[in-house]
Amino acid sequence: MVEAGDGAEEEAEGERAEMLGAAEPALPRNGLLPGKEAANGGGCAARSGGPGGRAAEAEAMLPAGGGRAETRLSRRRLAVLAVFSCYSLVNAFQWIQYSILSNVFVSFYRASFAHVDWLSMVYMVAYVPLILPATWLLDARGLRLTALLGAGLNALGAWLKCASVAPGRYAVTMAAQGVCAVAQVFILGLPSRVAAVWFGPAEVSTACAVAVLGNQLGTAIGFLLPPVLVPNTPDDIDLMAHNISIMFYGTAIVSTLLFLLTGVVFEEKPKYPPSHSQAVLQTVPPEDYSYKQSIINLFKNIPFVLLLISYGIMTGAFYSVSTLLNQMIITHYEGEEVNAGRIGLTLVVAGMVGSIICGLWLDYTKTYKQTTLIVYILSFMGMVVFTFTLDLGYLIVVFVTGGVLGFFMTGYLPLGFEFAVEITYPESEGTSSGLLNASAQIFGIIFTLVQGKLITNYSPRAGNLFLCAWIFVGIILTALIKSDLRRHNVNSGIMNVDVKAVPVDSPVEHETCTALKIQSAL
Repeated sequence: MVEAGDGAEEEAEGERAEMLGAAEPALPRNGLLPGKEAANGGGCAARSGGPGGRAAEAEAMLPAGGGRAETRLSRRRLAVLAVFSCYSLVNAFQWIQYSILSNVFVSFYRASFAHVDWLSMVYMVAYVPLILPATWLLDARGLRLTALLGAGLNALGAWLKCASVAPGRYAVTMAAQGVCAVAQVFILGLPSRVAAVWFGPAEVSTACAVAVLGNQLGTAIGFLLPPVLVPNTPDDIDLMAHNISIMFYGTAIVSTLLFLLTGVVFEEKPKYPPSHSQAVLQTVPPEDYSYKQSIINLFKNIPFVLLLISYGIMTGAFYSVSTLLNQMIITHYEGEEVNAGRIGLTLVVAGMVGSIICGLWLDYTKTYKQTTLIVYILSFMGMVVFTFTLDLGYLIVVFVTGGVLGFFMTGYLPLGFEFAVEITYPESEGTSSGLLNASAQIFGIIFTLVQGKLITNYSPRAGNLFLCAWIFVGIILTALIKSDLRRHNVNSGIMNVDVKAVPVDSPVEHETCTALKIQSAL
């Protein structure tokens, strides 16, 4: 890798041609094999199956002349990652700020616990129907527009919350939270895309982990700060309203500044590709892209479908625990709202450390399936320990077991993103990540509703045992995933990407040899 500063923008066009001089189509994203004609011979340029076909596919993925494309890293990549992580942080903070103060907002809005829980679950509900349009927008209109929408809607929702600081305005605060939930749709699927587009193969998993870490840090601050800013003062509603307004206005100001920074820092992509896998994808003509075919390809990919379900189980369980943590803690430790927030902070901060360690480990070893499976098993063990130590009467024990649970459960999140990108290359990173998050939201809604009911009707232990059973199912599904590291193979020069060539234009074999493509029906 060669580090490229802003001055590289002024280099001659001749150098650009030298870097990516692939006039012929390379292996494209979302469904088209290169229709590379045989040189001067009329023979088949690419055939699916057989050594000759593999060699032809590999050759078609290289720049003209058979050399590998030069790649460079842009210094702007660090600023892009930092700004994205920060506005993702604020969005996550707005998600959890109600749940960790559930008893406060029940008093303030004169609502039920179920109503306050929906202020968290609206994030999950909004994500499911909107993820396909959002990922289409990301692939069709690009990274910059998607980032601006996420940051802009985040700021808009924060300002609308400032108008909801009155006991009778639950509907206003729900509408404002709904806007933030829509913003989340344009945020959660971006970590793997930002990492892949801006970072090289030796740092892409770490970059994805840092991008996910921003969201986790927002959740951590959301556990810690609201109980400090808004103490429970049921006898003084005016003071409670004043404290809530400080929290809402502060969030709105920060989110607006981050929206402006997004407009300044974010670009669609760096001038030069950071990796050979990105160089290959950038040679694909936009008209060859089929979003519909991309979705079909992903759902035909059995390892991805297994990951889709197992990722949804693990992340949905994390969402449920985060949403209901306050209720679980105060059931056994009455009046400990502040410590409930601190336990949530411990859970997420430990998970942030786990995310970074897992990202660094993946960049070093590329052992995606093994790492994912081990972390899944350890998360299950952590959940079991947390379940049976919650009611011992010692908060320090809950802090420790919550930290262990968070280290593995939250540390799993970037593993799922990066594993999905590897086994689905060359499909869009935004689409695979978006589907993973949609699965997480669906499981999160179901788990939160069922676990909340079990906590109310029985005990926190019953709700946690319900999650343990599902996480065990996730272990089995993860063990069944076949590990085919397609992106890593391209970056390593192996390039044994398993794609099928589909003949078009003529049923005659001689003619189809010059025009092979995967069916695209958009």
